[in-house]
Amino acid sequence: MGAIAFFDVDKTVLSRNSAALWVRRERRLGNLSLPQALRGVFWAALYELGLIHADDLIRDAARTLKGRAERDVVERTLAFWHDEVAALIRPGARAAIASHRERGDRCWLLTSTSCYLSEPVVDALQLDGYLANRFVVEAGTFTGDMVDPICFGAGKRTHAELCAASAGVPLAECSFYTDSLSDLPALLAVGHPVAVNPDPRLRREARRRGWPIEDWGAPSLPALPPAARSAG
Repeated sequence: MGAIAFFDVDKTVLSRNSAALWVRRERRLGNLSLPQALRGVFWAALYELGLIHADDLIRDAARTLKGRAERDVVERTLAFWHDEVAALIRPGARAAIASHRERGDRCWLLTSTSCYLSEPVVDALQLDGYLANRFVVEAGTFTGDMVDPICFGAGKRTHAELCAASAGVPLAECSFYTDSLSDLPALLAVGHPVAVNPDPRLRREARRRGWPIEDWGAPSLPALPPAARSAG
């Protein structure tokens, strides 16, 4: 068996940020109050400006689930996937996965998105598994806590290290595809880092380090149903 290729999800495998789409959808369906939706947008803006750590944002999002039934979130996430996300897979992602399969590599998601959205992505692309954020659930109900380590920043590197060690593969033989400089710890840990449709900071870093920069294109199908497009 070959090495492992790790793939980020938002703006890498997918052409959009699924978290932003989820907030809009949840607000539209009445599952988020206006203050909750605005708080999500506010925290996301602070993260984009570098004024807050994304692990704080992820933990804040988890607290909004406290007391909710896990099954309800699973069902809503699957509907979200079918309605708004499945059509967002970049053609270049499919090509990269096929290339790694031809080499005998295993393919895993390495993502800050939830385990609930990661599952249908894995099924659609026939991947080997996912490393993603998980939530503490007791008796079928969310406690509002996260399962540590959070899969973000240095936490992504930790997840990749554990996955590679379990498979008996040195990280120096593995690849990681991502769009964001926040994934720098994992990019530095693997032997084959690749910047995909990178944000400006990662593009500069990739050029400085001589890493490959790839454009995986945009999906040809409409990304959103008419109701969602008008809401955005």
